[in-house]
Amino acid sequence: MPDQDCYGLDDLLRIMERLRDPETGCPWDLKQDFQSIVPSTIEECYELADAIEQGDFDHVAEELGDVLFQVVFYGQLGREAGLFDFPGIVHTLADKLVRRHPHVFAAGAIEGVMRGDLDEQQVKAQWEAIKADERRARDQGHVLADVPRALPALPRAQKLQKRAARVGFDWENPAGVFAKLDEELAELRAAVTAGEGAAISEEVGDLLFTCVNLARQLKVDSETALRGANAKFEARIRAMEEAVQAEGGRLENLDAQALEQRWAAAKATLASTKGG
Repeated sequence: MPDQDCYGLDDLLRIMERLRDPETGCPWDLKQDFQSIVPSTIEECYELADAIEQGDFDHVAEELGDVLFQVVFYGQLGREAGLFDFPGIVHTLADKLVRRHPHVFAAGAIEGVMRGDLDEQQVKAQWEAIKADERRARDQGHVLADVPRALPALPRAQKLQKRAARVGFDWENPAGVFAKLDEELAELRAAVTAGEGAAISEEVGDLLFTCVNLARQLKVDSETALRGANAKFEARIRAMEEAVQAEGGRLENLDAQALEQRWAAAKATLASTKGG
């Protein structure tokens, strides 16, 4: 039976301590270190994003808890190593939020109220200026400083491009990116024709990077757009498979023409359902 009806943050921190107790803790938790739980952290964040996209808010709450547990785990590891602890994490976060929102917190006080409004663009400009000052203070003043290398390639490309755009290295409008896209496609075709494996890989990368640039110019988040395309593709393949199975067949037994016909039918059916 639970010790109480509703656990709190202090209980969670104590649970984490118990899990890492050298004598009575969990063998799996005791084996973990900073590096070993990184994959779990990434996985939990993606599971949270998926629950949000599905509108499954019961699971959103659960996945938020899983993400919080990752933070608590790192806090315990930091405390054991004498590096930092959970209260320190909270303080650093709160201090940063107050510092980066001077238009909300007058004189750096949580209850300090500012008079006068800034629009969204002014807030963004102020935010980036404060972050730039913080990077310079950490001796990370160059344009692309602290863009995490561990980010997935797609959002990292977008972040790198945004940083470069702040110093004026950017296209004036989407038309220039469309022209660059045509150029990259031509270079990829040439590499394919020449059969140069390394060049093909490089040109595919350049093409993808330019697609991210185009999306950014069109005010589209590349990661969100691609996740949407993935979901659409998955739904269509599933619809094809279900239709074929209902007739006693299997997708892998269809030829290319039959597969294309099934794809068109699934596309039309799902579009009709969405429209309805």
